Amino acid sequence: MMAQTQQQPRQPPPQPSPHDLNIPLADDDDARNRIMTEQQKKAAKERVAALKNDTDKLLKLSVELKNYVDKSDENVLSLDVIKKAEEIEKLAKSVKDKMKGPN
Repeated sequence: MMAQTQQQPRQPPPQPSPHDLNIPLADDDDARNRIMTEQQKKAAKERVAALKNDTDKLLKLSVELKNYVDKSDENVLSLDVIKKAEEIEKLAKSVKDKMKGPN
């Protein structure tokens, strides 16, 4: 009688861990920290650019508001003056929020 041989299922070789390869985990943390720092710097630059753009708009709107007020008299306050003031108010709040930074 012939002996029956059993085949065992083949298992894939175990994957080496970073510890087995002597790769320090701190390198991953350093890389992650560098990426986060770069993203924060980029976001800060974009926020500053947006602030400059918004303050330029505020200046322009303020000059327009002054011109509207100069053309008005004590008996007539134009609807344009009110709209311009509201627009300035909204933009000024936006600038204030951007100056506070990300929360």
